[in-house]
Amino acid sequence: MWIAQASSATARFRGASAATDRVVWASGSGGTIVRTADSGATWTRVSIPNAEKLDFRDIDAVSEHAAYALSIGNGEQSRIYKTEDDGRTWQEQFVNHDPKGFLDAMAFWDAEHGIAFGDSIDAQFFVLLTENGGREWTRVPPERLPPALPNEGAFAASGTNIAVIGGDRVWIGTGASDRARVLRSSDRGRTWQVADTPIRSSESSGIFSIAFRDAQHGIVVGGDYRREGEAMDNAAVTADGGVTWTPVSGLSGFRSVVAYLPKRSAVVAVGPSGTDYSTDDGRRWTPVPGPGFHTFTVSKSGDAGWGAGENGTIARMTFATRALIHVPNGPSAVSASARTAPR
Repeated sequence: MWIAQASSATARFRGASAATDRVVWASGSGGTIVRTADSGATWTRVSIPNAEKLDFRDIDAVSEHAAYALSIGNGEQSRIYKTEDDGRTWQEQFVNHDPKGFLDAMAFWDAEHGIAFGDSIDAQFFVLLTENGGREWTRVPPERLPPALPNEGAFAASGTNIAVIGGDRVWIGTGASDRARVLRSSDRGRTWQVADTPIRSSESSGIFSIAFRDAQHGIVVGGDYRREGEAMDNAAVTADGGVTWTPVSGLSGFRSVVAYLPKRSAVVAVGPSGTDYSTDDGRRWTPVPGPGFHTFTVSKSGDAGWGAGENGTIARMTFATRALIHVPNGPSAVSASARTAPR
């Protein structure tokens, strides 16, 4: 179950990232960024100067003290910042000067090598790479990428529509067009392929989140954010590195974020209407009692996760190896059908 924590914020959180089992970040509207160094017992607000009007939809911790924050919006509202001292000071690293540009999310292989993705511009995908800790962000030449579909882009809902594994593999989930697709690269973004998925796609639907537990096994989730209670064609899995995708069902509704639990054969999907978990790579799902959130992050050990959402809400979930989940004020237990269960 979820255990509520006091963030001392009122923002809509869309980004979350656990650096360690104790150090966790969350980010959102109104230039809001918060950090905990004690697993969420206390949260501290950190500020980026002159960023009060920005919406930080993604934050990525790359060490106990360093993190990148990405804001979304048209033109110069889309920016990337970095801190290396727990958020006390920040460096502005990238400002999008193209009025058609709109950043969505970012991810990092390590502290020096990262990738950011934005909505397509004039039928060309927008991908940025850094190889020096963000001091330079360079756009991947559009000719190295497949052409984008009309209106194809990503949903800046949880900062998780990019997944990276190892030092060179990356996958990006798209939507908002007539097909939801997954871009993939095995050479750290230098060359790309693309694959269709069975996820339903429209202006308000598609892939919202993507995760991989190894180089071959991955999952995408999403749906229609205007229909949070529906779960039609909103999850798919791959066992061949993203070349092909197979639909799966059983989620309780629209889900904006999905994450594998490190060292455990389990995956958690979270959305504004609730949470589901699976212990067989997403083929079967069990709902988790409690509130919904926009974003979710898992600790490096896999022992805990944090959800963040509306009105500054943050909650912690711990994971136990047992067969039952005890539900307060409800049935005595819910069958977990596997070894790992959230509580």
